[in-house]
Amino acid sequence: QVQLVESGGGLVQAGGSLRLSCAASGRTYSFSSYAVGWFRQAPGKEREFVAVISRNGVTWSGSGTSYADSVKGRFTVSRDNAKNTVYLQMKNLKLEDTAVYYCAAKSGGQIATMQQDFGSWGQGTQVTVSS
Repeated sequence: QVQLVESGGGLVQAGGSLRLSCAASGRTYSFSSYAVGWFRQAPGKEREFVAVISRNGVTWSGSGTSYADSVKGRFTVSRDNAKNTVYLQMKNLKLEDTAVYYCAAKSGGQIATMQQDFGSWGQGTQVTVSS
């Protein structure tokens, strides 16, 4: 298992940008074999899928990323396996993007969107979008 730590959260005005990072530690020699997803939980709501990237960012069918409809076109997930880090670039942030953001790792390397498919989770980082 890898351990994950998120960073980069904070307070930003609507329309602004933030970049979240998800750094792996522990069994990092295997980090490139994991798909990594981003999820978020807003106050009073259930945790939901945001984005995911396959182990190397591509698949045999093309793109190795997937996004929730609510963030498509605004968020971009990427990874640097040499740095054992996955990023979530968030642009044109909206009030409804306010949430605790979690990254999670899934063995096997293929993308998935269901939380139960991910075995290692970070502690989360708060993103607050103000008007």
